[in-house]
Amino acid sequence: MSTEAQEQSAPLVAVASADAVLRHPEVGEHLLTAMERERAARFRHESGRIDFTAGHLLVRLCAARLLGVPAAGLVLAQQCPDCGLADHGKPYLPDHPGVHVSLSHTRGVVAAGAGFQPVGVDVELSTRDGSLRSVARRVLAPAELALVEADPQPERAFLRLWVRKESLIKIGRATLDTLGRVDLSALPLAVPPGAPLRSRYEDLHLLDWTDRTDPEHVAAVAAVSTAPPRIVELTASS
Repeated sequence: MSTEAQEQSAPLVAVASADAVLRHPEVGEHLLTAMERERAARFRHESGRIDFTAGHLLVRLCAARLLGVPAAGLVLAQQCPDCGLADHGKPYLPDHPGVHVSLSHTRGVVAAGAGFQPVGVDVELSTRDGSLRSVARRVLAPAELALVEADPQPERAFLRLWVRKESLIKIGRATLDTLGRVDLSALPLAVPPGAPLRSRYEDLHLLDWTDRTDPEHVAAVAAVSTAPPRIVELTASS
């Protein structure tokens, strides 16, 4: 396969503010399925409903770019592999079984990915109350924990490892129970804003970046796939 063909088939990942996604001319809440609208309505706070909606629209935009089709023609579904229910679990496109999708949302920021290879994405705000780090000893390998505790910004260092590990869960390479056995300590923790950081873990390609989509917050973003992911801009102006 030529380099150009490889780039065209590479998984696509995007991150944007929830507001920007909702303003995008190609999508709107009318694209949500009845199940998605029902799930969105369960959120007690409007901000949660907006983030959920934006994430489910952004993943449609990524898949549409990958396939070269209108986002309006894509149906997104989810199914839990454990209980079989369709109101949560791994997202997929029923009409495009060969396409893998992933999505994530935090307060005001959403991320999504789509590819012909498995792809996982995760985004978390760097301004947290420390609740995530409270589980560090359960989800980090000993070498990772040592790096976090020695870092001048331990909360941010932990968050970088957390989004990477969440991405691994989303492609089925780890579970919450096995995260402590996944050692990513060889990967750099510092990811300054700007150009993304590319690295490898076993046969996987990792993509890390620090996003300032929301001027009031900094978000840690990670994407992982068996092929090198490619960042695309999917904002209201694109």
